[in-house]
Amino acid sequence: MGNNYRKYSENTKIGVLCGGLSSEREVSLRSGKNVLDALIRLGYKNAQIIDVDKNISNTLIEKNIEVAYNALHGKYGEDGCIQGILEILKIPYTGSGVMASSICMNKEYTKRVLSSNKKIPLIKSVFVRKGEDVLEKCKNLNYPIITKPVCEGSSFGMTKVNTKEELMPAYKEATKFNDDVLVEEFINGYFVTVGVLEKGNETFATEILEIRPKNEWYDYEAKYTKGMSDFIVPSTSLSEKATKEIKEISIEAHKTAGCSGVSRIDFMIMNDSPYFLEINTSPGMTDTSDLPAQSLVMGISYDDLVLLILNNAGLNK
Repeated sequence: MGNNYRKYSENTKIGVLCGGLSSEREVSLRSGKNVLDALIRLGYKNAQIIDVDKNISNTLIEKNIEVAYNALHGKYGEDGCIQGILEILKIPYTGSGVMASSICMNKEYTKRVLSSNKKIPLIKSVFVRKGEDVLEKCKNLNYPIITKPVCEGSSFGMTKVNTKEELMPAYKEATKFNDDVLVEEFINGYFVTVGVLEKGNETFATEILEIRPKNEWYDYEAKYTKGMSDFIVPSTSLSEKATKEIKEISIEAHKTAGCSGVSRIDFMIMNDSPYFLEINTSPGMTDTSDLPAQSLVMGISYDDLVLLILNNAGLNK
């Protein structure tokens, strides 16, 4: 699936925004380097890495950046903050706009927005705000459960909780990252993820990637350490019916949340039925990341994927 159309000329000053100030800084730097290498191969001779810090506005102005390729992950880069700065500076950027980025960074508000679409199957959960009684809030959930910070990625602060006695320590671990915590019932199944891309007026899903971690679940180590997870793409465990359903749900979630250009939708699968986990509006682009692997099976090379995402810069909702 080649992608020869170029919205921006090869002389365009493209800033690859990466690094940043979040706990996902190191992953973002890896994503950014890969994206820059691809842009250089594609002929964008004025592309450059920009390690985002608190002076990012001045840096973008001083370097006269014309288009921003957002390879940031986590807080400030994926939650609407950098998007707001780019809007003020009138610099077109890749990925979702301010509102969709902000919503999707918060797992609780993502679920609230998606609950308006009955086609999207959500996992039973509770939202625990700072100061609330976590044991009381979780009394109607069935164990095991998963505690997770509402605004964090890469599995930081997540814990599988098997008993009520384990809940408070797990909750405190999550609050190291965010004051608010999402607690979901644990789906005893396997993890799949599917990319959603846009090309012109077409929104389409990638092949479904099934991930079998060597650890008990898909944690940080399993995500970013080569050899710690087996990637099966397309998934071999799903029925044809479930495969079709998951792709349709992914596009529904992408559109319902107001995403633009690119997203990655994660699910747990139990008894061939999907359960929505979250939307990632700035998917990783490292050597071990999901989206490049999903796209490659469709005939979209890494460089074509970067170009496809770049072409959607400035079309954010």
